[in-house]
Amino acid sequence: MDANERPRGVAIVYNRTESLVKGNPEDIVADQAVIGCANALAHALADAGLEVALVAITADVESALQPYPATEWVVFNLGEGLGGRLFEEVRIAWALEAMGYRFTGSDAVALALSTHKARAKEVLRRAGVPTPDWRLFRHPAEVTPDALGDLPLPAIVKPVAEDASQGIESSAVVRSLNEMRDRVARLVGVYRQAALVEEFVAGREFNISIWGDPPQVLPLAEVDFSAFQDPLERIVSFSAKWIEDSFAYTHTPVVCPAHVEPEVAHRIRTAALRAWRAIGCQGYARVDMRLSQDNTPYVIEVNCNPDLSPDAGFFRAARTAGHSYSEMALRILNIALRQKQTYDTSRPTRRRGLHCSDNGQSGSLQPVGDAVRTGTVERVPAAR
Repeated sequence: MDANERPRGVAIVYNRTESLVKGNPEDIVADQAVIGCANALAHALADAGLEVALVAITADVESALQPYPATEWVVFNLGEGLGGRLFEEVRIAWALEAMGYRFTGSDAVALALSTHKARAKEVLRRAGVPTPDWRLFRHPAEVTPDALGDLPLPAIVKPVAEDASQGIESSAVVRSLNEMRDRVARLVGVYRQAALVEEFVAGREFNISIWGDPPQVLPLAEVDFSAFQDPLERIVSFSAKWIEDSFAYTHTPVVCPAHVEPEVAHRIRTAALRAWRAIGCQGYARVDMRLSQDNTPYVIEVNCNPDLSPDAGFFRAARTAGHSYSEMALRILNIALRQKQTYDTSRPTRRRGLHCSDNGQSGSLQPVGDAVRTGTVERVPAAR
C-alpha cells in the first residue's frame, strides 16, 4: 500500500481470553476489558463513516487477519495475547510488521522494553530519566541484606512483566525483609516470573498521556489518594483499577487537568517526553510517575499502547484537551498511516520511521465505506 493510498478499512485486532495460564483468577477482568475497548472504538470509527472489522485473536494473529490483506487494511492494534501469556503483545506487533501491516501504536521493540519493567528502568536510567532504584529477584532466598544493598525500605514489589496493575495488591508495599521475601515468593509462584522490588516513592502520582509525531503531551492527570491516611496505602492497586465495589476503586478518583504549579508541571512533561523517546514509543503512550518531596518526577512505568476505553485515562486526557472519542481514534489511526515499515538503524529502540509530521495530510483516513460488520461486536462491562 503506497504511503498516500487510503486503505479500504480498519481491522481492530484484539484478544479474546477465556482462561488464564497464570496469575490470580480475577486478572481475567483486565484481559477481557480489551473487548469493551474494541467495541467502543469500532462504533466510534463506524459512526465516522469508516468500514470497520472487529478481529478477535483466539489462536494466532496470522489466521485472524487472513480475510483482511495488508494491501487493503490498516490495523488498530489492541492485541495483548491470550491467557495472560508473557510477551504475546510483542509477538503480535512483530507479526503485524512482518506481514506488512500499518498498525497503531508502538512497535515490538518499544513494547518489549516497556513490558519488561527492569529493562525499561535500565534504559530510562541510561537516558538520564529519574526512576526509583530497584532490584530483581527470581526466588525469595535471594532476598538478603547484601542483595538489597542500599535500596531503602519501604519498597513496592510487583511482577516484572505484567501491566494493568496485575499482581499489585494492598500488601505490595513492604516494610521489612521478611515481608519482601513473602511477597517475592507469592509473585514468583502465582505469576511465574521474577519480582521487581522498587524503592517506594511516597508522593503524588501522575499519569501523562502523549501522542503524535513530534510527541505532544496531553493535560496532566493526578490520582487523588486523599482518602488514604497511610502514605504506604496510596497506590494504584488491581482493585483500584478493576474491582468496582472495592474501597480502592471508589476512592481513587483521577483529576484532569491536575492542579500543579507551572514549574513542577514543566518538570513532569519534560521527564515524560524523555521517557517516551528513551523507550522508543510511537503513536500514543502513557507515562506514570511519582513526585518526590523535592518535586523530582520519578518515572515508574511507561505504557506503550495504553487502554483507550471511553472511561480510561488516555481518553480522559484527550477529552480534557478538547477531543471527542472519535477524533481521538481517527488521529491515532492517521498517525499509523504515516508510518513506514522500514528500519531506522541509527536508533535501535525505534524501528518504524515516520515519513511526515503529525499535522500532515498524507494518507489520512476520511469517512468511507460501510459500518461495523454485523455480528462481530461483543460487550463486556466497562472498566477503568
